[in-house]
Amino acid sequence: MARPRSTLVSVEDTPFYHCTSRCVRKSWLTGVDKYTGQSYEHRRDWVESRLLELASVFAIDVSAYAVMSNHLHLVLRVDIFEANSWTDREVVEHWHQLFKGTDITQKFTKGEVIESVEVSSLKHSIAQYRGRLSDISWFMRALNEPIARMANKEDNCTGRFWEGRFKSQALLGEAAVLACMAYVDLNPVRAKMADNLEQSDHTSIQLRIKSALNGEQPSTLLPFVGNERKDMPKGLMFSAKDYLQLVDDTGRVIRNDKRGAISATSLKVLQRLNIPQANWIKLTSGFSRLFKGPVGTLEELDAYCEHLERKRRQGAANCRRWLDSA
Repeated sequence: MARPRSTLVSVEDTPFYHCTSRCVRKSWLTGVDKYTGQSYEHRRDWVESRLLELASVFAIDVSAYAVMSNHLHLVLRVDIFEANSWTDREVVEHWHQLFKGTDITQKFTKGEVIESVEVSSLKHSIAQYRGRLSDISWFMRALNEPIARMANKEDNCTGRFWEGRFKSQALLGEAAVLACMAYVDLNPVRAKMADNLEQSDHTSIQLRIKSALNGEQPSTLLPFVGNERKDMPKGLMFSAKDYLQLVDDTGRVIRNDKRGAISATSLKVLQRLNIPQANWIKLTSGFSRLFKGPVGTLEELDAYCEHLERKRRQGAANCRRWLDSA
């Protein structure tokens, strides 16, 4: 039985979550249908464009993504602090980029006089919007629903486009986050849809590589900010160069038709994560098969389950085997 989303999200334990949406019946509704030959590849661009647009509206950062032929992988970071730092006007302006709001919120953004009897309703709406703008369920709703409507209109049909419920799992430590990001970024290479990372269309790794060629990082993705230090900016505490090297090395190893090995630079990253090379290859090859629930060390898993009052530690055996076995 599916759990309520509120019993899966604990920002006290982690802001990072791996989310997956699949097309109904695993049909190739965003790729090339193997049976009819019909191409829907252009819809992958729809998804990617919408995703990056939402990253600028919500207090949710995109760390990694891969838009595949019949499913979508995301690694998201919820930023409660950003949502709480917005002024009331900023909250409403963000919300109105996606939704109409109410007559009162429209008056508020236009600077019109708010009657005393409307103040309570306005405050309620602002509080509601602030919560929704840092809510993964609302993020996925704002992503998936417009794509479904566009696809149904194109196909001149009605009905579901995505499966009814997206899947999400908590990533409880930096080892789980980085392994999941690499797993997501390597999707096209593993599926042999691309020969290398540069050719992995509609992925975050391709976007990061393009920006890296100009000595930059993508403004639409959560950046890599290096090692922990004073006045630490928001981001992933690794070097962007090291991450790109690690994912490239890993992709060469997991492709049976390519020779490759983990470089000394990448081995240092794995040592910092306390993950043996063999475990890393297993994690980045089959993350979704290995873990159906929260992912982290047993200590991290215990804290997460305690906060959410969950008696059963789902996936504890694989967490121990692949993340606690160093």
